Amino acid sequence: MKNLHYIAIEGVIGVGKTSLCHLLAKHLSGQVVLEKHGENPFLEDFYENPQRYAFQTQMFFLLGRYRQQQDIRQQDLFHSALISDYIFAKDRIFASLTLDEREYLLYDRVATLLERDILKPDLVVYLQSNTQRLLTNIRKRGRSYEKSISEEYIRSLVEAYNHFFFQYTETPLLVVDTTQIDFVHNEEDLRNLIDQFSKPLGGTKFYIPRLTGK
Repeated sequence: MKNLHYIAIEGVIGVGKTSLCHLLAKHLSGQVVLEKHGENPFLEDFYENPQRYAFQTQMFFLLGRYRQQQDIRQQDLFHSALISDYIFAKDRIFASLTLDEREYLLYDRVATLLERDILKPDLVVYLQSNTQRLLTNIRKRGRSYEKSISEEYIRSLVEAYNHFFFQYTETPLLVVDTTQIDFVHNEEDLRNLIDQFSKPLGGTKFYIPRLTGK
């Protein structure tokens, strides 16, 4: 893992991105950069009324993510690994789902300008899961601003994420099926997952535990 200076963990809400970030940071003695969902003043309103608050919510996230990415560029990644729980490009996944045509055109003009100055990770890890398990995880953690999330919304996110990463070629990509593992509470699952990071980088690779001896 000596060539992995910047790792980004991705996946739908509730899949365990933040937990894996902390576990990897501990393993690599690295730093964590987390998306600040709770700082978005429109988020709870969005979950209650998506159509009305989608544009405000999305623009706040876009600018907040950009600000964090600028901080990443200032860090010395060759002396301390950096693990983030998102990639900047994820913003377009949500925008494509929540914004109408006119809103998306305006959003796209801003996002295109900002994307020119974004540092790409050495590896992106996409954590996959199914809708029911994601909903269970979301309810279990009990965040107030997530209480109105619907099953339909999570299902649409799962489909959008799968579509996005099916076409993703920007960086090396590791796709992990998490439906049969618990890397948070099972050390063997975590160890087997981390072992995947030591394999040669390049293109897209898949880790499906139930088909690899787990």
